[in-house]
Amino acid sequence: MRVLVIRRAKGASFSMDVYADGLIEGLKQARPDWSIEALTPSFSEYSGSILNRIDKYFWRYLALPRQVSQRDDIDIFHVIDHSDGHFAYSLRQAGHRVVVTCHDLINFIQPENITTQALAPWVSTMIWKYAVQGICKADHIVTVSNYTANDVTKVFGLSSEHITAIHNGVESNFRPLPERGAALRQHYGLSPDTFCLLNVGSNHPRKNVITALQSVEVLHQRGIPVHFLKAGADFTPSQKEFIDSKNLSDWVSYVGKPSKDQLVDLYNAADLLIAPSLYEGFGITVLEAMACGTPVVTSNATALPEVVGEAGLMAPPDDVAAMATAVMQMQQNPAEYRQFVEKGLAHVQAFTWKAHGERVAKVYENVLSQTLPL
Repeated sequence: MRVLVIRRAKGASFSMDVYADGLIEGLKQARPDWSIEALTPSFSEYSGSILNRIDKYFWRYLALPRQVSQRDDIDIFHVIDHSDGHFAYSLRQAGHRVVVTCHDLINFIQPENITTQALAPWVSTMIWKYAVQGICKADHIVTVSNYTANDVTKVFGLSSEHITAIHNGVESNFRPLPERGAALRQHYGLSPDTFCLLNVGSNHPRKNVITALQSVEVLHQRGIPVHFLKAGADFTPSQKEFIDSKNLSDWVSYVGKPSKDQLVDLYNAADLLIAPSLYEGFGITVLEAMACGTPVVTSNATALPEVVGEAGLMAPPDDVAAMATAVMQMQQNPAEYRQFVEKGLAHVQAFTWKAHGERVAKVYENVLSQTLPL
């Protein structure tokens, strides 16, 4: 079988790069005799001038999809992000078989979360919605969780037979590396008795970083020796104001946007991942942390209970006291903490990219076995 994986534009999304790399590797492991090709659009996701932005929109939404649809040497086209769902319009019109992965539909369900750098935000939002609605034209939709599959059914009214939920995998380089973790703790001046909390990812409102900061304040007031590391996007101005107003600067550090190897070191350096998200279509960071032997405290919202299972502690995302209490439970009970380390390491064994690739390959085979509609 000949498969073309349509990736996001280079540098557009770190998480989508992780997914694309994992999918391709998983497919190669599951079907080593298949031809797996990847297309990475070369235009810049964020351009400067108005002319550059117009050119980007023309190339991304019209020219490139039509160009790709002329590929008659491909059996299955897989669009790896619902934000590029518009490819399905041209591909299906040309008679090609198309699979699209949908990661979440938060901006449809909670439109107030949409943020854009476009000069005309309403135009950008309209085009984005048009693109995502293209997933309805696909032969099949892969979602990364059952929760997202239910959202797709609810938002677009699609039959569940049109959707397959397939959990993400975790790369093998995420593993316990205590010596590297200890070296990084020393680098940040964290003493052995300091309970280090880590949060990884963007600073989108749904990530709810403020609850993590408020939990740090509560823990500090209770005399718990905690230090909070934030990796990925920097704190927002309002979050920095909160840190200053609560005199938390000595217990909070922004560590930048880590490389993959640096991220592994951060997970190993931390005692706990805290992820109080309001909405997640999956939540890959909780699995990455577990794979490194780092327990998690996360929210009991959206897809997170499905992904975490019994391997972590959960609390309502807007309940600061409950989140802080869960952290204290981990910090003050070494035996229970060790149990969660072992639970996490065992839990992530079911989340491999090879398993993901195997199930996606079966989706492709099923799609190709079906008769094309007239």
